[in-house]
Amino acid sequence: MKNMLAIFDCDGTLVDSQANICMAMEHAFDAAGMTPPSRHATRRIVGLSLVEAMRMLLPHADDDLHRDMAERYKAAFFTLRSNGLVDEPLYDGVAALLASMEEGGWLLGVATGKSDRGLERCLDHHGIKGLFVTLQTADRHPSKPHPSMVYQALAEAGTEAANAVVIGDTVYDIHMGKAARTRTIGVNWGYHPADELREAGADAIAESMDELTALLEGMR
Repeated sequence: MKNMLAIFDCDGTLVDSQANICMAMEHAFDAAGMTPPSRHATRRIVGLSLVEAMRMLLPHADDDLHRDMAERYKAAFFTLRSNGLVDEPLYDGVAALLASMEEGGWLLGVATGKSDRGLERCLDHHGIKGLFVTLQTADRHPSKPHPSMVYQALAEAGTEAANAVVIGDTVYDIHMGKAARTRTIGVNWGYHPADELREAGADAIAESMDELTALLEGMR
């Protein structure tokens, strides 16, 4: 049997963290005395590393400000978490899907714009960290859509790109997977609409968890 690896994005794919991200971004901009971006603009940059996200939100600012705003965002998120205001629920059906895949012989991984600490806290909270054989974050890689995270996940799992699939909700995920020559599945419950995922080159689009399950079953 082939050693199949499924590499999941986290925010917008496994967990619904939209409210947290938008609140933290608004607090970060408020703290810097700047008008926060619209929530639509913030949703558009979910999945990128923080510095790259700030470059997108503040295209005319210099790199020092981008890095300063990234730190302000981290501080804002930490404050929200300390005050018990961070909630990152799994999307319905995710836990069952992951458990079924792991039991069925899939190797599971995550490639995310989160930090190491943020990802581990999220996965530990939901009791699913042990299902994953490889965890790749923005702390150790260039921002998506660079394929570095996928390359490392493949190496750690001992899997070839032809036997792997990247699953995500943004065009950054799709471009990352394509750059690494894996298959790609876009999910239509996150931050970028299905038509953009198709245009980015997704091999398939899952409109529901049942559709994602069927698509993955068809790859074995």
